[in-house]
Amino acid sequence: MRSRFVAGNWKMNLSKPEGVALTSAIAEQKFNQQTEVVVCAPHIYLDELSNIAASNAQLHVGAQNCHFADKGAYTGEISAGQLKSVGVEYVILGHSERRTYFGETNGMLKDKVDAVFAEGLKVIFCCGEVLEERESGKQAEVVKVQLQEALGHLDASSFKDLVIAYEPVWAIGTGKTATSDQAQAMHKMIREWVAEQFGQATADAIHILYGGSCKPSNAAELFAQEDVDGGLIGGASLKAEDFLQIINA
Repeated sequence: MRSRFVAGNWKMNLSKPEGVALTSAIAEQKFNQQTEVVVCAPHIYLDELSNIAASNAQLHVGAQNCHFADKGAYTGEISAGQLKSVGVEYVILGHSERRTYFGETNGMLKDKVDAVFAEGLKVIFCCGEVLEERESGKQAEVVKVQLQEALGHLDASSFKDLVIAYEPVWAIGTGKTATSDQAQAMHKMIREWVAEQFGQATADAIHILYGGSCKPSNAAELFAQEDVDGGLIGGASLKAEDFLQIINA
């Protein structure tokens, strides 16, 4: 039986005092023993938030991105090693906003995945289709290419440090949400891809999260699906009450 996994992606939101207050409120809670929680905050807050999260063994801190190089002349970038040095445990890679706004390709993400693993950190890898691809019935094909090109070179042992987040891009920030059946179908397909590539035991163990406008009102229905192991939460992770309701779902 896989544990539950809920990660909050703050994106470019919250001031430092707001972020500290939110993380403190989460850290004070006692979660179900089978639940892992990650707060993915802006880089400049991660050091202090890691100290706060240390008071709760089930609460972890994650970054929203990193560079593929370990050091060098990359002004404005952050390496996986630098993230590790301030207590970060997880890094989100391949979020649709990084792909869309910053031109990140599957090849670039492959290098970033390797960089994160080289530092002993864990990856939350995002994949998903846009509305046009969904409407043309290409969602499975699109997601399989994203997975194959960025993760296909790994070995099965790497998957113990990998979480996959399926995000229907058409449902992020739009108020639209994939139905529980649509979410389950895509999560099942992803798990089958993992099984084909890396074996059934690996597929059975990996967490696959739903990442498209998950909120307190629909979390329980989504999480009840056989292959949905939790959520990568955007807007609803910015308020402690909402985020905690989702965790408890």
